[in-house]
Amino acid sequence: MGIFPFLLQAQTAANTSANYLPIGIQLFFAIAIVVVIMVVTHWLGPKRKTADKLATFTSGIPSHGDARQPMSVKYFLVAILFVLFDVEVIFFYPYAVNFKQLGWDGFLAVLMFVGFFLCGFIYIIKKGALKWED
Repeated sequence: MGIFPFLLQAQTAANTSANYLPIGIQLFFAIAIVVVIMVVTHWLGPKRKTADKLATFTSGIPSHGDARQPMSVKYFLVAILFVLFDVEVIFFYPYAVNFKQLGWDGFLAVLMFVGFFLCGFIYIIKKGALKWED
């Protein structure tokens, strides 16, 4: 069988909370390490505040105007829509890989997904979310 046959017996069919114990322990240690490192660096780090350190960094280029100019909401809307539709396109990959095994049921599911996708796109076009002339 092998060197460690008890490893095969350790796998249980039912999901219990004991199966998630290693994940909880790892999460606890990850958070503990972050907290300890932040506390130790704050405790041991230098605390010399001078006028030069507290001054705004300008990189030698003279500043002009206000950096807080209003930006059009359309820019952010287009960026969010791009991310939304880009993530939706990612869901086509599993179908492209397994289209033969999925058969007609998979094809109908993808058609339904494309239908929802197109409904959302038509809604966005009708609302004028992609028009920049405002």
